[in-house]
Amino acid sequence: MADPGPAEPDRSTLRLALVVGGLVLAVLLGFGLGRLNTTGAATGSPSLAAEHTDPPGVAPHNHGSAITTDQGAPTEPGGLAVSSAGFTLTPLTSEFTAGRPGQLRFQVRDAQRRPVTRFAIVHDKPMHLIVVRRDLTGYQHLHPTMAADGTWSVPLTLGQPGLWRAYADFTVVADNGAQTAVTLGTDLVAPGDYRPRPLPGPATSTTVDGFTVGYQGTPQPGATVPLTFRVDGAGGAAPLERYLGAYGHLVALREGDLGYLHVHPETELVDGQIKFWLTTPGPGRYRLYLDFQVNAEVRTAEFTLTVS
Repeated sequence: MADPGPAEPDRSTLRLALVVGGLVLAVLLGFGLGRLNTTGAATGSPSLAAEHTDPPGVAPHNHGSAITTDQGAPTEPGGLAVSSAGFTLTPLTSEFTAGRPGQLRFQVRDAQRRPVTRFAIVHDKPMHLIVVRRDLTGYQHLHPTMAADGTWSVPLTLGQPGLWRAYADFTVVADNGAQTAVTLGTDLVAPGDYRPRPLPGPATSTTVDGFTVGYQGTPQPGATVPLTFRVDGAGGAAPLERYLGAYGHLVALREGDLGYLHVHPETELVDGQIKFWLTTPGPGRYRLYLDFQVNAEVRTAEFTLTVS
C-alpha cells in the first residue's frame, strides 16, 4: 500500500491561524503608529514627531550639550556651532532691517544634506528658537512652524542694529525611533550703527510688569546646584500657570561666546517657587532669562549672574 504522506491541515484551522495572525499584526502596527504625532498642523505638514518625555527635575535638563561628565552633567554649553551630531542649521534668511517685521526661514539638514522632517514634541513644541543680540539684549523665545519640505518659518523683528544669535533647540527622531537632542546656533544681522549695551551688574531680584522676581542659589563651575525662583505680585505670591508644560523655563547664555543652556524645572512648585537644577560649565558672567506665565500672559525676568 502506498504511503499516504502527511495529512493535510484542516481548512478551518488554517483560517483561524490567518485571522489570529492578522489581528496580532494589526495591533503591533497600531501601537507603533499610535506613538507618532503629526506636527506642523498650522501648515498642513504631514511630517511626524514622536512624543519625548523629559525626566523629572532631579538634574539640569540642558538641551544641546554634547560633552558631559561621567555623571551626565554638561561641561560645555550648546549652540556654539552651526553643525553638531550630524545635523546642520541652514538659514534661508539671515539679514533683517532693524525695527521692521521680517520672516526667519531655515532648515535642519542631516549628514547627506537632506532636510530633516521628523522632530519630537518636547515641552509642547517640536522646535524652540531663542534669539538674542550679541550684547545679550533683545531676548525672544519663539516657536516656528514647519512646512512639508522641512522649512521652518517664524515672524521675527530684530529691534536694534547689530549681530544677533539664533539658537534652534530640537530633538530629531530617526527612522528606528531613536531620538537625538541638539542645539545649533547661527548668526543673524541687522545692519546699522551697532552700539552694544553694557551688561547690568549681578542681582538676585528684578521687576517685570509689576511682578517682583527673585532667586536663591549660588551656581558653581561644573557643579549641579539648586536655583529657586519666586514670583510675587501686589498681593503676595503670584498664581503661576504652566507654560509649555512647566511652571518656568530658564535659559542661560554665557557672556563672550554666547554658550547656551536651557534648563527645565521640577515638575511641581516647591514651596510656591520654581526650582531648577543648574550646571554652569565654567566661570564667567551669564545672563539668565526666566519665562513664566500669569493670567495667560508670558513674561521674561532677566538677571546677570557671575560664576567664579
